[in-house]
Amino acid sequence: MDIRIPRGTQDILPGTSEKWQYVESIWHDICRRFNYSEIRTPIFEQTELFQRGVGDTTDIVQKEMYTFSDRGGRSLTLRPEGTASVVRSYVENKRYGSPNQPDKLYYTGPMFRYERPQSGRMRQFVQFGVEAIGSDDPAIDAEVIALAMDFYKETGLKGLKLVLNSLGDKESRQAHRDALIQHFKPRIDEFCEDCQNRLEKNPLRILDCKEDQDHPLMESAPSIIDYLNEESLQYFNTVQDLLDKMEIPYTIDPGLVRGLDYYNNTAFEIMIEGDGFGAITTLTGGGRYNGLVEELGGPKSPGIGFALSVERLLMALEVQGVELPVDQGIDCYLVTIGEEPSKAGTAILAEMRRAGIQADKDYMDKKMKAQFKAADRLKASFTAVLGEEEWNAGKINVKHMNSGEQQEVELNQLTTYLKKKLESEK
Repeated sequence: MDIRIPRGTQDILPGTSEKWQYVESIWHDICRRFNYSEIRTPIFEQTELFQRGVGDTTDIVQKEMYTFSDRGGRSLTLRPEGTASVVRSYVENKRYGSPNQPDKLYYTGPMFRYERPQSGRMRQFVQFGVEAIGSDDPAIDAEVIALAMDFYKETGLKGLKLVLNSLGDKESRQAHRDALIQHFKPRIDEFCEDCQNRLEKNPLRILDCKEDQDHPLMESAPSIIDYLNEESLQYFNTVQDLLDKMEIPYTIDPGLVRGLDYYNNTAFEIMIEGDGFGAITTLTGGGRYNGLVEELGGPKSPGIGFALSVERLLMALEVQGVELPVDQGIDCYLVTIGEEPSKAGTAILAEMRRAGIQADKDYMDKKMKAQFKAADRLKASFTAVLGEEEWNAGKINVKHMNSGEQQEVELNQLTTYLKKKLESEK
């Protein structure tokens, strides 16, 4: 039987998983510094959540969701994105009643979309995301953007480009919507079937079409900026002013359209500039979604958030040649020679590990020379050698692998000796 991994998924093997752990540690730390708390939601939800929360005119809902019926006949969907689930939890658990507002949350986890797999775009992929729910202060928009930018910079990524747009409030969007319909309607038959279906339902999504992106009507389409009312324009200007004060550079792109229906006012993407990234240059997308909480049955609670792909982040770091500090080796490799020392090695390892020392030994009955080669492969800082003679004398030989310095140590003092040596090298 030839059983293989499903298309669009991947095994994250040792040697690579450490890189994931490293960027995850940065993610958790920066969210802590910004005072965001972690939330963990189910991998599958009721299908209606995404139909209402993401929007039934989006490609995600129409083409990309993994939907199935359970044994009770209920329609469930593997989550294609994180925001709808977080907002559902916010409403269901009445977090709007907490005295700490806005409710600042972050998440990490796998998402699922049925689309053509390619580099940086998988059917099962992992997202980091944040959601700040409960405030319509432009300052929280600027904070969310700053968190994303700071995270990327701390991973070592360079060439970042922040792109901003405003989708306006409900009044502004309606005026822009009417203008888009008038603009595209006379020649809508020249566009793809998806765009034709979107014309009356959500014409803004036409601007995000990849198939018709070179159509001349795209370039001449009405800009949302020209339809922002005074309140929306002031909001957008305030966000820009706050970013200027934090010295975060950005570019205004009136054509920036987020792919989900719930966005309004601030929308942004973080892209990467430079060679080697192919067609996928967007690392992060996000924006404000006033109205989504009400759509899912909660009180009026404006929100803003973003999500980023871990796969794209790691791909970008690799293209830029950024070496993540993950292959540091172990602290000590225990070499045992003889039956009694080998038996004693298990207890010696246990003591070292309980003291916080990263240690290992041979389990394949290798000769001493092969054990030393294993210590080299594992990049051990120290090698502790215990033979029959040392065992009978209650001692052990410790070798510093870089300097070659050797020291005979009382066996019951090994852990203390190693801890002092390791701490002195930090």
